[in-house]
Amino acid sequence: MEVGIFSSVNNAIYSVRMAYERYSNLSLEDREEIIDAIRKSLNQNIDLIATLAVEETGMGNLHDKKQKLQAAINKTPGLEDLITEVKTGDRGMILYELSAFGVVCTVEPVTSPAASVISHVIGLLAAGNSVFICPSPRAVKTSNFVTSLISNAITEVCGIDNLVVSLDESNISMIQEVMHHPDIDMIVCSAGEAATKGAMACGKKVIGEGGSNSVVLVDETADIDKAAFDIVSSASFDNNLIHAAEKTVIAVDKIVHELEAGFVKNNAVVIRDQEQMLRLSGLLLREDLKPRRKWIGRSADEILDGAEIPHQAGVKLIVVETIPQHPFVINEMRVPVLPLVYAADYETGLQMMLDIEQRYKYAAVLHSTSIQRLNEAARKLQTAIFVKNGPGIAGVGLLIPNSSFALTVANATGEGVLTARHFTRRRKCMLTNGFSIR
Repeated sequence: MEVGIFSSVNNAIYSVRMAYERYSNLSLEDREEIIDAIRKSLNQNIDLIATLAVEETGMGNLHDKKQKLQAAINKTPGLEDLITEVKTGDRGMILYELSAFGVVCTVEPVTSPAASVISHVIGLLAAGNSVFICPSPRAVKTSNFVTSLISNAITEVCGIDNLVVSLDESNISMIQEVMHHPDIDMIVCSAGEAATKGAMACGKKVIGEGGSNSVVLVDETADIDKAAFDIVSSASFDNNLIHAAEKTVIAVDKIVHELEAGFVKNNAVVIRDQEQMLRLSGLLLREDLKPRRKWIGRSADEILDGAEIPHQAGVKLIVVETIPQHPFVINEMRVPVLPLVYAADYETGLQMMLDIEQRYKYAAVLHSTSIQRLNEAARKLQTAIFVKNGPGIAGVGLLIPNSSFALTVANATGEGVLTARHFTRRRKCMLTNGFSIR
């Protein structure tokens, strides 16, 4: 049995609760040392973890998986994210501090079975919690390998076993049992809208992702070459598995041809032929016009081969000209196929953004040099992530240097991009008639 992996829900929760009680007695410096050890251990195993994730799930690609893991390990904020607030006046001092929540259950996605676990664990441990990982049933091996590496690193530093635990198998009933257990204090859910709704039924504090359908608009004032490069880089990254990656592009009529030429220059193909479009639709959509799960996270080359569309090897992204009502636009497909729709002007394009995003309030991108338009779009969309003149996945800390990483975006519960401070209780401490020296 791997370290930190249990066959019984009750045994796992008892162990992680006992570990939390011991962890609560450690100093902030001890937490820092533990997180540093976790980062070191995981950095030594990036190639193995990435390979395991691709082989087990059949999703994404090895190069981008490694880049995502490096970001999760090294750029996820730790204790530096826990900000203390102080207010002083003639009548004394008020101190607000962020304290641990307790034992936290995380429900993990199949699309990111390693990077999501790592980012959650670093943030949760920084906040002072212990962690019960509920891996996706289709990615148990990957998530549990990461969990064991983390558990070993913790034990070597501080001697606490089972501060981070998981189960040796995973299914919906087991996850429900964990979430409903009275010793679970909070649930963090990044496995989709249905899973978050299920977590909310437990009557506990829940932080969770909802639905998403990220959209990008390119207007006539934009740097078209940069927009094309950013969109291809982001929408093709890990075969478009990340929710914040562009799922539909809207282009103002005036710049459509220039933008398409930019896509082609960056190793995308543009599909205009109706017969080829029908083949793609038949391949990727079920009879009810919902995405076929088997194609999620597959490469552009695999999809083109499956649709019997001739192409050169090494295609990064498939751009298809279509209409706003097409299922590729309405649904979050999570494949490197990017529907392109036209707008007569910026105003029309902004309304299309609002319609396509469907009020999920997850992520959106605008390429424009107009400050007024950038501000207007950000204000009207109200998405948790709004990227101006950059790649969509920059919003979670990818493709942009010196940006912190946070893969989970809690649009359903309102926290937005999740970091350590969100996994805490905000506590107020008062001292009367003292500690004001102004």
